[in-house]
Amino acid sequence: MPKPPSSVPAELVSLLEGLPEPHILMDEQYLILAANAAYRRQFGPQDEVVNRPCYAVSHHFTLPCDQAGETCPRAQALLSGQVQRVLHLHHTPQGEEYVQIELTPVRGSASGPVFFIEKMAHQPLAQPRPSAEGLVGRSPAFRHMLGLVARVAPSQASVLLLGESGTGKELVAHALHRASQRAHRPLVPVDCSSLPEALFESELFGHEKGAFTGATQARPGLVESAHGGTLFLDEVGDIPLAQQVKLLRLLETGTYRRVGSTELRHADIRVVSATHRPLAQMVTEGRFREDLYYRLGIFPIHLPPLRERREDIAPLAQALLERVAPGRQLQLAAGALVLVQAQPFPGNVRELRNLLERAALLCDGHTIGQEQMRAALACGLAPAAGQVAPHGMEKIPPDDATLAHLLADYPGRRADLARSLGMSERSLYRRLQQLKRRATDGGRPPCGSIESLPCSPL
Repeated sequence: MPKPPSSVPAELVSLLEGLPEPHILMDEQYLILAANAAYRRQFGPQDEVVNRPCYAVSHHFTLPCDQAGETCPRAQALLSGQVQRVLHLHHTPQGEEYVQIELTPVRGSASGPVFFIEKMAHQPLAQPRPSAEGLVGRSPAFRHMLGLVARVAPSQASVLLLGESGTGKELVAHALHRASQRAHRPLVPVDCSSLPEALFESELFGHEKGAFTGATQARPGLVESAHGGTLFLDEVGDIPLAQQVKLLRLLETGTYRRVGSTELRHADIRVVSATHRPLAQMVTEGRFREDLYYRLGIFPIHLPPLRERREDIAPLAQALLERVAPGRQLQLAAGALVLVQAQPFPGNVRELRNLLERAALLCDGHTIGQEQMRAALACGLAPAAGQVAPHGMEKIPPDDATLAHLLADYPGRRADLARSLGMSERSLYRRLQQLKRRATDGGRPPCGSIESLPCSPL
């Protein structure tokens, strides 16, 4: 078994071995010098990692993380001299997994070399591959959002989830709760858009017997039900202006009163709220209280729309098929996946799920082909007001970046791809010429492989 070099302080190796969580020791050249017992149990034998670069072991990279598109905590820790935390996607014996990294720089002596102690913790917030439940994704936009979730989840800070309809705000709220210190207590969702203004206070805070007509007995509210856990205020932008001050009082003082009671009650809750509405604009227009806006948004997280995370469509589609058609083991044919990836999805993940559920109903076998997918697209809902029709024969053509990826990855003939996209072969040829011309003229090509694509007629 490889042993740490003699230049490594023995006390560092001894300290590592006594830690209950997985830890490794590295030098300034990214070389792993030691791995403790907890690491060996979770990630593999020491002789497979010691004397190898950390980026080769964890990422299968040939270059350091910061030279391969990742955030490198080692480089940041060396500059700052302080502990650095970052969420990474690591190769493990169980496959790729999200891992929370905490890196601490240590100097053996004033003039000696700098070593780095790296703590690793499996982060079950999401999966990079298809999963039967929870969040799925690996795109840069998704990973940035997930890193913020991982950072704020263990705290007590109020979180405001902002994003378009259908981006998965409730799933993120559940992930926040599961990764928090309140995971053993309930998460209580409140659909603010469905609460009538007259009942808002009673539903949220509860009421006493006789507080109003029909109150035949005392009843606890949703705040009380969430005691010790998380209160999830969904569509918080729909709370009537007159009721917002009552929520503000709860957030600022942690206290409330049941309707019809003078008794002051204390609320031990963590608040997570979500909305698709432009709250900042609503504040300017006087439709949302400014003080409540800032109180809810201690830690805002923007959820990326599906069009900004197209790399996630393939694993998302497979995961959603398992959820909408459990037990059928459905797969998407390559041509069907190309059709799906070409859609603009203004309804985001919710629209993708609806499309796949229709396709599953139209498929009798185990593989959804192009024809079933075309039929699922054609029988979809009409676009909402102000949106261009994304389905049927009037599909929106894919943007340059998406088209370039489709051209590079499509397994069949380009003529088949043109038909899948609802374009003529000549139109696809002209788009390809335009992409090549932009690259030749010095413009930035939409993907690295576009320059190698042939520009001959289809």
